[in-house]
Amino acid sequence: MKALVLTKYGQLEMQEVPCPEIGADEVLVRVHACAICGSDVHGYDGTSGRRQPPIIMGHEAAGVIERVGSAVRGYAAGDRVTFDSTVYCGECWYCRHGMVNLCENRMVLGVSCDEYTNPGAMAEYVAVKARTLYRVPDAVSFEQAAMVEPLSIAAHAVASVAPIHVGDKAVIVGAGTIGLLLTQMVKAAGATDLVVVDLDAQKLALAQKLGATAVIDASKEDAPARVREICGARGADIAFEAVGVAPTLRTAIKSVRLGGSVVMVGNLAKSAEIPLQKCVTQQIALHGSCASAGEYDICLDLIAHHMVDVDSLISAAASLEEGGMWFDRLHAAEPGLIKVVLKP
Repeated sequence: MKALVLTKYGQLEMQEVPCPEIGADEVLVRVHACAICGSDVHGYDGTSGRRQPPIIMGHEAAGVIERVGSAVRGYAAGDRVTFDSTVYCGECWYCRHGMVNLCENRMVLGVSCDEYTNPGAMAEYVAVKARTLYRVPDAVSFEQAAMVEPLSIAAHAVASVAPIHVGDKAVIVGAGTIGLLLTQMVKAAGATDLVVVDLDAQKLALAQKLGATAVIDASKEDAPARVREICGARGADIAFEAVGVAPTLRTAIKSVRLGGSVVMVGNLAKSAEIPLQKCVTQQIALHGSCASAGEYDICLDLIAHHMVDVDSLISAAASLEEGGMWFDRLHAAEPGLIKVVLKP
């Protein structure tokens, strides 16, 4: 089969590689769409250390089942599916308690690190565990279904982690893919004032289109001070941090009221200094949110019923052969470029 292989950092090559063998509990999926994640881009240049060459990347994907393993029930060749990027064991304490995102034996599709190598979906075919499958409704395209993985991250943060209530005043720091999906999920959760903070004017304009009631360019304004002007002197009830570096985390913390909450979704940096005394003396709660835990069906329904707009985030759909060029453009942070979907 054809696959886009990271042969060394900064270099992708189209190669003929063996088609994956499937186990009894797995299915072989013919990939119809695979989106490029920001983590793939950081893996591409070696900064994350989680895409060690050679590796077939890609974990945001959808396609059609080609073949099923002998122990698979409920799925058949021809079914339209997407799949959880988290490969969980289904047996550990966390899996048995519904926290598959925290599985003790967790692996991620398309990742190669010190602990394991798990080939991904930037190829004609990919092998996945049947327990990670979700049926794609007829009303959802393969390109849209490839966006379910990032949408599920936003859905998990809002629906399963955040202490958010109807009428809350909310701020989202970061207007990348996850931040823009968070914007829509927080709006759906009933936030009244919904403020998005970023440095990119185009992304901020898109955030307003997708439901933000106000936007702040942090390069031009004191974001926490401006949040207080918009939300009232107390500040926001809740903030979502969708970048994962110290300055944006501090912005999120400084933007919430006493007793407010900050949900940390971004994880670009390995560590980040926080204003500890502010968090303690103002009783600010910090919540980590990791991946998703069963929210795929919810996300597919939201897309199918046009309650979430993922199409506006897809900047381009291209062939797998063009993948290297699109990785270079994403790595260069080309203005206006958000999400690229590759079609093997």
